Amino acid sequence: MIKQIAWNTFKNTGSIDSYLELAKVEDIEKNMNKDKETKEINSIEKNIKKDIEL
Repeated sequence: MIKQIAWNTFKNTGSIDSYLELAKVEDIEKNMNKDKETKEINSIEKNIKKDIEL
C-alpha cells in the first residue's frame, strides 16, 4: 500500500526522492513486523520447552 502511495506521489511530483523515502518506510514497517513475529515465535518456543521440562 505504501509503495502505491509512493508511486502516486512520484507521478504527481516527479520527485524520485519522495518515492525512495516512502519505499524505505515500507521496508522499515516490514522489518518491524518480522521482528514482532520472531519475538512471538521465541516466546512460544520458550513456553514449549518449559512444558517439556515439566
